Amino acid sequence: MSLPLIDVRAWRQFIMVAEELHFGRAALRLNMTQPPLTQAIAGLERHLGVRLFDRNKRHVQLTPAGAALLPQAQDLVARALALPEQARAAASGEVGRLRLAFVSTVGFGGLPGWVRKFRATSPGVRLELTEATGDVQLQWLRDGRIDAGIVLHAHEEPAPPGIARQTIGQEPLWLALPQAHPLAKAKTLSFEQVAGEPLVLFPRAILPAVYDGLQACYAAAGQPLKVEQEAIQMQTIVNLVSAELGLAWVPKSVSQLQRAGVVYRELQETPYLPVCETSVMWVASQETPVLNRWLQVLGETRS
Repeated sequence: MSLPLIDVRAWRQFIMVAEELHFGRAALRLNMTQPPLTQAIAGLERHLGVRLFDRNKRHVQLTPAGAALLPQAQDLVARALALPEQARAAASGEVGRLRLAFVSTVGFGGLPGWVRKFRATSPGVRLELTEATGDVQLQWLRDGRIDAGIVLHAHEEPAPPGIARQTIGQEPLWLALPQAHPLAKAKTLSFEQVAGEPLVLFPRAILPAVYDGLQACYAAAGQPLKVEQEAIQMQTIVNLVSAELGLAWVPKSVSQLQRAGVVYRELQETPYLPVCETSVMWVASQETPVLNRWLQVLGETRS
């Protein structure tokens, strides 16, 4: 019967003899008798087609081939012995990779804390972060380019087909105003005061339900959306407000972005004004142990 090339037991026997340079002592360490060990080493040598030991009745010495193979055999056996623990760690999500995309708004909110906690509890997981809008994330999920995405959407907006979603938090829309704007001096604002103002707004494609909610809110007040300028990133929107191109509706968390020339105001209760919801989404049929550990961290820190 031929000996498999990757036979951990045979290589472990070789290592013991190489370390002891004595078949009797090596056999004791292996809890076996000497004759089967001698036969096993001879069989390994026949299989390899090289001699691993020079031996006679007085001494045992590694051949150059045996000395060259010893470090590799030790590494092979060490990695083989580690496989069961690695398998358990992979099954529990303690090791692996998580490819995560996120919208820019969570950078002002919970993302730093979530990442710190996940890295502290799962140091064996490689976390790969990419910023992207929700529409891009959805395509990446379907293409298998990411494992999960953190998105912004309207409260109670249904998840896309085939996509699972877990809510992380909710927040209202606040208004960003140029500091030089006359309304910026007011401590409280009503929707009627700002409804006729030009806006810097995100494109409908990246937040369709929030955009439609705003449009409905303006329609209820008898006003159209006066979009002066569109921008995708919230940082860019705030910068354009600073340039006095218009007012902007932003999630409350963005108010942590302090930009010279910009102030933030919470409006008095406004009917139809949409509420923003932050969620993590993933392909429903592709949950993994690593992803489940990430979802657990988010569930423990939901705002």
